Amino acid sequence: MDIFAKMRTNRGELGKYQESADGYYMFPKLEGEIGPRMKFMGKEVLNWSLNNYLGLANDPEVRRVDAESAAIYGLGAPMGARMMSGQSTNHEKFEQMAADFVGKESAYLLNFGYQGMVSIIDCLVGRHDVVVYDSESHACIMDGLRITLAKRFAFAHNDMASFEKQLQHAEKVANETGGGILVITEGVFGMAGDLGALDKIVEYKKKYKFRLLIDDAHGFGTMGKTGAGTGEHFGVQDQVDVYFATFAKSMAGIGGFVAGEKDIVSYLRFNLRSQIYAKSLPMAMTLGAIRRLELIKEHPEYKENLWKIVRALQSGLKEAGFDLGKTESPVTPVFLQGGVPQATHMIKDLRENYGIFCSVVIYPVVPKGVIMLRIIPTAVHTLEDVKYTIDCFKEIQKKLTANVYPDTMAEYRK
Repeated sequence: MDIFAKMRTNRGELGKYQESADGYYMFPKLEGEIGPRMKFMGKEVLNWSLNNYLGLANDPEVRRVDAESAAIYGLGAPMGARMMSGQSTNHEKFEQMAADFVGKESAYLLNFGYQGMVSIIDCLVGRHDVVVYDSESHACIMDGLRITLAKRFAFAHNDMASFEKQLQHAEKVANETGGGILVITEGVFGMAGDLGALDKIVEYKKKYKFRLLIDDAHGFGTMGKTGAGTGEHFGVQDQVDVYFATFAKSMAGIGGFVAGEKDIVSYLRFNLRSQIYAKSLPMAMTLGAIRRLELIKEHPEYKENLWKIVRALQSGLKEAGFDLGKTESPVTPVFLQGGVPQATHMIKDLRENYGIFCSVVIYPVVPKGVIMLRIIPTAVHTLEDVKYTIDCFKEIQKKLTANVYPDTMAEYRK
């Protein structure tokens, strides 16, 4: 059989909608300056679908540093991987700043977040070790687990009874193999917005002697008193052994970093395949990351503005009777009842008639019969944006209840 044959007959769980969804429901093109107001299909929309939490994407100071750095260095320098020829004083400067900010001894700058996490997992555990991880972990964690030879046990999401049961299995295996145990979870779960139970997880550390790796992509910059993340929020940052964050959210950039004890970070520097065999983060992006982190530290009002919008949006939606699940973060899921057909008609109505752009999540990401509208508030949204959105959501809820949105795919095409 031609290996491509199966790809032409089975497009995958999401790919089966490609013909009618591509360019509108999936891979939509938002145009214009990044912010609450952008253009979609030539029309202005109120945009709730960007992870630009602190509004740094179009911050004048950020744009200035990005432009000046690119003018000086271009996007090529430094050429080569960090270990060979891509090291610089600026890369090291950011690493010290990041380590200090999240309360760790050392940090290592990564060229990408996703592949960084994959490589971190592969690097930390071997075939004699055991990983215990939250069943709702991000795809980058799952992909990291796929390539490791370590034994793996998943615990039910934030369920401590399940967690301890899997720890017991892990301990038994580790005793037999002579390996160690690594626990992996997230600070903020990016779909539902709930927090990893870090405060509860660390209570088991002495009994089961594991190390803790946290993916805090959505928590860095948004959670904790200073924005140092979900560990800071719970007061357990010192119990997080390996801390990972990406620049794709609060930092409005590309890249990421991993932080922890100096010896462990040093080990990662010399063994992370995704960094050893890949080009260093460009200098312009590194300098941009430095300025972004400086701004986060210098302007606590950015995070305060974000949470002002978050509180207004989430409290308003709850008062209107909407189900937001268990979110404790800026990520704001709105759970509605309906299938894929109703979801597609609803999103089209929101975009075409109400001028609101938000992401829609359907099966298999959520259970069948559930529609999740995912809203990402930012520091640059306004209270007027919040009020308008809540009013519009009330109207679409009435339409959904009245069966205005057809339970058919006949009108699915854009």
